[in-house]
Amino acid sequence: MNTFGRQLRLSTWGESHGEAIGGVLDGFPAGFALDLESVQEALRRRAPGQGRHTTPRREPDLVEVLSGIYEGRTTGTPIAFIIRNTNQKSRDYEELRTSYRPGHADITYMQKYGHRDHRGGGRASARETAIRVVAGAMATQWLYAQHGTEIFAYPASIGRVGSRADGELYPYSVEALREARSATLALPDAELAEAMLAEIEDARSMGDSIGGVITCIATSVPVGLGEPIYDKMEARLGSAMLSINASRAFELGDGFALASMRGSEANDAMRWAKLGERVDYHSNHGGGTLGGITTGQELRMRIAFKPAPSISQAQDACSDTGDIRLCIEGRHDPSVVPRALPVVEAMCALVLMDMCLLSGGYARALR
Repeated sequence: MNTFGRQLRLSTWGESHGEAIGGVLDGFPAGFALDLESVQEALRRRAPGQGRHTTPRREPDLVEVLSGIYEGRTTGTPIAFIIRNTNQKSRDYEELRTSYRPGHADITYMQKYGHRDHRGGGRASARETAIRVVAGAMATQWLYAQHGTEIFAYPASIGRVGSRADGELYPYSVEALREARSATLALPDAELAEAMLAEIEDARSMGDSIGGVITCIATSVPVGLGEPIYDKMEARLGSAMLSINASRAFELGDGFALASMRGSEANDAMRWAKLGERVDYHSNHGGGTLGGITTGQELRMRIAFKPAPSISQAQDACSDTGDIRLCIEGRHDPSVVPRALPVVEAMCALVLMDMCLLSGGYARALR
């Protein structure tokens, strides 16, 4: 499955060490003025080679739009775009032609298909997520123009750094997140951001890697997005986030913490702010949905990412001829978290725009 979405459909193609990667975004409404410089800026946030905390592979990640936009506006036809790969070093992966890296999809691709592209993981590489960022940046512009929706992602923790003693899962205001968008790791807390980077550097210096948790918040979300039973908002968001490389867990609102609460603590009490039109909630433990349908509150979610599996420490592994000890050489991220931030935002935006287009007039903004 290389296509995501129902009404707004993103199909991606390409491999990490192929000539290029690209996508087709179909279902985008006609007549919308897209800012392609803003799209390029989102790509810059995800791009490799931005310091010692990311892979040293350098790609300009320049997006070329091939169709679907004329004189700066969408035409309603499929938006096709391409990003050319310019800095492949496929020779770094020659040893992996017949070997299978622990924690990677090498072995499962081979067992399933009997053939694979071993260069950088091929289709399983996180290089594919650059295409999601392009499409998500377009969806983000549409959401803001139509509903004032903003989406913020930041690391809640990297390794053991970031957990709050007071247990507050969503400690920052929207204003603080907006001001911190261009800050290190998009965090309002500069001291915490530096501690997180130090944790990444410590893992890198030992030839190891480290995981983390990303928080994502969407504001000004219309009421009524999401369908009953099998197309609930949280189900679509969970599917989107768990499709990102190295993601391993998803929770909406207080998520797993709700399991240890009582109903009197977990329920988000409410009152009429405008009878028949708007409800004010005293809390947001549920993360912005009820019955799979958005309430108009902030959408709040957290996604856990495992440590990047490519590490230079020797590990037990397999090859076509038997058991081996394998060290992964080449250019790799010591943590996926910093570069995953715009990918999380992009997937959230694609889900929200798709659900807006699918709402059939039931969703409405709260004023």
